[in-house]
Amino acid sequence: MNVREKMDLKETDILGQGISNHWYYRSKARAMTELLGPVNGKTILDIGAGSGFFSKYLLYESRAKEAWCVDISYEKDFDEMADGNPIHFRKSVDSVKAEVVLLMDVLEHVDDDVALLKDYAAKVPKGAFFLISVPAFNFLWSGHDVFLEHKRRYTLNEIEKVTERAGLTLKSGAYYFGAVFPLAASIRMMGKLFGDKRQPPRSQLKMHHPLINGSLAALSRAEAGIMKHNRLAGLTAFCLAQYV
Repeated sequence: MNVREKMDLKETDILGQGISNHWYYRSKARAMTELLGPVNGKTILDIGAGSGFFSKYLLYESRAKEAWCVDISYEKDFDEMADGNPIHFRKSVDSVKAEVVLLMDVLEHVDDDVALLKDYAAKVPKGAFFLISVPAFNFLWSGHDVFLEHKRRYTLNEIEKVTERAGLTLKSGAYYFGAVFPLAASIRMMGKLFGDKRQPPRSQLKMHHPLINGSLAALSRAEAGIMKHNRLAGLTAFCLAQYV
């Protein structure tokens, strides 16, 4: 199957080494661990992994001991270590005995999201958990999505139905970045109304002043503890499902 399995590498190129301190990525990683909860598999399969940021976070912050990062953008296969644990970077894999499968901002890039999930469910053992994040709400579509080559944005119900059509059992779902949602939505709507359409599409993610970065991180950190109850609105939709 010819699908595009990659993280938003354009954004990791923009942030460079600063990605590990950027409020957005650190907050999303924290939300990831909140949703996974006691699901502490020793082996992670990270689809569209890019730099491997989320896998590395789990290797440092959980009981995970090994990660397989898959991304067609890698020039070659290679291996690294994180906190004494191996990370295997591969252009593709046939099967992995993983307990946790990550698809962080991946499904919005592919033509057939259900087929991609089915494909990877067939590569892991029964009982594996799939943690998925996607950009939320098509009305927020902007040059940011065009720049990142997205195919779509999702409501929470839509991404939950995708997991179920792929044969996975839904465990939980929630929106995240609800605290910054009103501001971000206003900025995007203003951009649609008054923006210069002659300007080329670009990412809205950028490095901030440390004070702004810290404030946004604190706001999102406070939200992370209650995010499981948010089915109303946010910039990202998360769902946790299991292959049974």
